[in-house]
Amino acid sequence: MDALDLLLNRRSIAKLSHPAPEGQALENIVRAGLRAPDHAGLTPWRFVIAQGEGLSKLSDILVAAAQAENSDESVLKKLKNAPFRAPMVITVIAKVTPHEKVPALEQYLSAGCAVQAMQMAAVAQGFQGFWRSGEWMFHQSVHRAFGLEGDDEIVGFLYLGTSECTPAKVPERDLSKFVEYM
Repeated sequence: MDALDLLLNRRSIAKLSHPAPEGQALENIVRAGLRAPDHAGLTPWRFVIAQGEGLSKLSDILVAAAQAENSDESVLKKLKNAPFRAPMVITVIAKVTPHEKVPALEQYLSAGCAVQAMQMAAVAQGFQGFWRSGEWMFHQSVHRAFGLEGDDEIVGFLYLGTSECTPAKVPERDLSKFVEYM
């Protein structure tokens, strides 16, 4: 797949099934994440891959956070099922290192770039995915479960698998609404 075509036609695919990336394909996805911009070589990323029983563990972590907030049954049910929307979920964590020239914001952005690179690497190899976020990734019990410290943050959950549908058409956007020249 041509790189420019990949970038210009990127779409999230929410209906995913088996197979998930494995072996060299999964290694390529992780390596693509490791190529994100990285000011001062801080490597501010951590990737936690959940598949199989790992999806159940992720489900338990999310449900425990909702239970701690006395969430209603509909929320608990939604969170219990959330990780099973794909055969693989990669939790991407910004592992922040205090640095006088690289603020935490830059490190969060780097981890966000890693998610994008990983999703594009998956698509380039015939897989699909979507990037999820939401209030639960900020919950302290979720942070504890993932061993986050200091300014560390989860930047998202990258769901990966094989598409069960045809992607929607890429929306046409008027560049003049987004671009200015100085």
